[in-house]
This record gives sequence, C-alpha cells and structure tokens, in this order.
Amino acid sequence: MGRIAVTDGMAPEAISMLENSGHQVVSHHYSAEELADGVLSEFDAVVVRSATKMTSEAINASCRGGNLSFIGRAGVGVDNIDLDAATSNGVVVCNTPGASTKSVVELTIGHLLACARFIPKADRSLRRSEWAKKSLKGSELGGKRLGLIGYGRIAQGVGALAQSFGMEVHAYDPYVSQKLAIKLGCTLHSDVDSLFKQCTHISVHCNLTDETKHLVNLDRISMMPRIGADGTECGNHIVNCARGGIVHEESVLEALESGNLTSAALDVFEVEPAIGNPLLEHEGFHGSPHIGAATLEAQSRVGLEMVSNLLTHFDGKKPATALN
Repeated sequence: MGRIAVTDGMAPEAISMLENSGHQVVSHHYSAEELADGVLSEFDAVVVRSATKMTSEAINASCRGGNLSFIGRAGVGVDNIDLDAATSNGVVVCNTPGASTKSVVELTIGHLLACARFIPKADRSLRRSEWAKKSLKGSELGGKRLGLIGYGRIAQGVGALAQSFGMEVHAYDPYVSQKLAIKLGCTLHSDVDSLFKQCTHISVHCNLTDETKHLVNLDRISMMPRIGADGTECGNHIVNCARGGIVHEESVLEALESGNLTSAALDVFEVEPAIGNPLLEHEGFHGSPHIGAATLEAQSRVGLEMVSNLLTHFDGKKPATALN
C-alpha cells in the first residue's frame, strides 16, 4: 500500500476512499524550502492543486533516495509541475481534466454577463448609497461575437452556452480542426489577431506557455471593434478564467483607463494572491480569487477522479490521464 501526501487539500470522501483501500494519506501543505529539501521523499505519491509548485528541484530532491512515483494534479493545468523532471525521474504525472469543466464554464459565463450588464459596478455604487440607474446601461450578449482563445473542453462548453444567448462564437486554436469547429457552429480563425479584430468579447481558455504569455496585450486589445455584430455600441470586454499571465494586466489597466476596454474580469492573476493589484481599484474591473473549480460538485468529481488515478497507479497500470 502507498503513502500519499495531499498538499493542497482534497475532498474528504476521496481521502476516505484511499484510506479504506489501505493507503496512508497525510494532508499537509509544505513550503517551497521543505519541498526543495526532499520532504516528499518519504511518500510514494503526492496530490497537489495550484499552490504547491513541483519544480525540478523539488522533484529531484523527492526522488533522490525516495520512492516518489506519482504526482497528481487535482485540476487541469500542470504548469506548476516540471514534466521533464518528472519524466526523467520515472514519475507519472496525472491530472483530472474533465472534473471541473462545467464549473469553469459556468463561472466564465457569469463573468461575461457581469461585464455586459455592469453587475459588479452596480453593486458597488448601490453600497455607496448611489442610485446609478441611468449610468448603468449595459448591453445584451445576444448578437455579439465571442472570441475564444483556445477551443478545448471548457471553451466548447462556454461556446455552447453563449450560442444559447444568441452570440456568434469564434475561436483561435491551432490544434483544433476546421471539421470540429464547423460541427460545433464555431468560426475558427487562423491567427489570434483576426479574432481580436472581429470580436467585442474575448474569453481566454488556453494553457500558459512561452507562446501564450501576455498574448492578450495592449496592441491586441486596441484591435477590438467596440461595436457588436448587431451594430450595438457594446464596448470591448475580456474574461480570463484559465491561467494568470496570459493576460498582460498592465495593458488591461491602461486600456480600461483609456476607455479602449469597457470591462475586464479575471479569476486568475500573474501573481497570486492578487492583494494590492492596481486592477482592483478600477471601476471597470471585477474579479474572483481563482475559484473556477471551487464548487461542491467539481471538488467531489476531482477527488473521485484522482482516487481512480491513484488506485490504477498502485495497481501497476498507467492511468488514462497520464501526461508522460
């Protein structure tokens, strides 16, 4: 039976399932210094979320004289795990790609609606005892073009809901076929600039890589049309519930201040926690503290999917969601 470290929390029922299967589970968050010192060398597996950074230093230290053979990411993105270091040490890396899809889709739509109808701004003004009814004239999502940067599971879910509002769905994703896009009623663009030039609403759904870092920047925001496909002067809106760092936050603030951007909503930030971020002071901005997968349903699914991965691994088989 294995010894498993859960460093960023996991659903209680998932931990109980592992323990009932005979595994020992230790729920504790370790500092970067402890990880670099090889504290995980005492474990056979570790399950992390986004807070724990499994750098090459941490992985090498954990494998040196230890038994670590599995790193599980309770979520989708694995940019906090050095895949090359894991692979070179013979450590299997798994994530739970489908567990939080619906939750992130719904949060993205919530932020899009909040942008279009100025819901956060209305709430803040009301709390200041202001009745700003005349100045809070928003716009409908219907009749506008939604540009999706990345067109995987979450983006496709967002696109389907957006279509139910009457939005035209456009996307940029070099790894998606035209055949799939046509099947889902989406206009696929060959370059990201074309997407910005045609869409008043942009939503980010890609991984953070060297290629996508600061992909949403002032130059591209300046390309956005401000006028919807239906002729409404709806302004420009950007939402990011994917990964911090894809959106250049200084550019967003500058575009909000100049009026080039009407609203922006981020669930993820380049530096987290984002306390003190200048964007928080702007009336055109609203955000959430990285809660895309923070629903009761998603947490349960994430835990159960990770348990399945762990049990498969300890049974000597390769989990279906293995990334190396």
